[in-house]
Amino acid sequence: MNGMPVTAEEMSVPAAELTIVGHFDNRPGYATRRVSGSPSWLLMWTQDGAGLVEQAGVSFTAGPGDLVVLGADAAQHYRVAPGAERWRFWWAHFQPRPAWLGWLAEHARAPGCHLVEGVPEPTRAQIDEAFGRAARNARWLPPAARSLGEHPPPTRPAHAPGPRPADASAERPSPAERPAREYAPAVAVSGPARELVLNAVEEVIVLATASARLVGDALRAEEPGDARVHRALALIAAEPGAPHSVASLARAVALSPSRFAHLFTAETGHPPMRAVRRARIRHAARLLEVTDMDVGQVAAASGFVSPFHFSRAFSHEYGMPPRDFRSRLRPTP
Repeated sequence: MNGMPVTAEEMSVPAAELTIVGHFDNRPGYATRRVSGSPSWLLMWTQDGAGLVEQAGVSFTAGPGDLVVLGADAAQHYRVAPGAERWRFWWAHFQPRPAWLGWLAEHARAPGCHLVEGVPEPTRAQIDEAFGRAARNARWLPPAARSLGEHPPPTRPAHAPGPRPADASAERPSPAERPAREYAPAVAVSGPARELVLNAVEEVIVLATASARLVGDALRAEEPGDARVHRALALIAAEPGAPHSVASLARAVALSPSRFAHLFTAETGHPPMRAVRRARIRHAARLLEVTDMDVGQVAAASGFVSPFHFSRAFSHEYGMPPRDFRSRLRPTP
């Protein structure tokens, strides 16, 4: 193309049945316009810089931490945003699974045009890893095919996003400092490869929609009380067996331990560690109900220091020891 930006008039539009994933790092002047749209859906995850997106009669800018999901058959025009020095983003063409439409619905800017804004920093790394996995899995071949002389899928280059070996140097530059690179688009040809790529795309959509600011704002509007207390309760519920403490929970919500303990108690009516203990006991009760783990294993998996302490706390909450609780739920024939 003699160094000129690639446009849809110069390249074929992806066919509806194709699943493709790739990565661009484009400079000002890059633009793609599809007057008739695309038969496939398009997802773009911005890592650095900004892109200007136009579809279905709306226009918006996507910056780092923003996920754009565009439906099929609507005119598309996207380019490096005016004033931006670059637009570095992952992208994928695909056909969505039915459940995805519900997750994206509240982020719709227009029919078939979605913007999930402000995905928090910790989740951004997970999304980067999911895209890196999608790019590798698009080239997946079964071991039997490789043994017949076919080339294995290329390994991830050292600079590609995703997890690194444990012995990798900690002195690597940040993404913004790395040279501009463009990873070759990968087409998922086999059925298993397509499913693996769609699994990664689904992970991206779930992570983005569940953690974006819009979702957090909606939750806070529905649930009265301090958002930091809600966050702490969510952390406890998600992993009750973790070594939670007042200090660790306070750090997670950016408060001092004393301020956090006072706020938590005022909001919930009990101190943080009582909430942790109750969550651990409820978790243990579920394990007793649905697994064959012995009491000691249940105690350890639920965060108790010993079976004795677990049995005493459980009896206080449920009025019977763990073994009696299990036997009542699952009486022997």
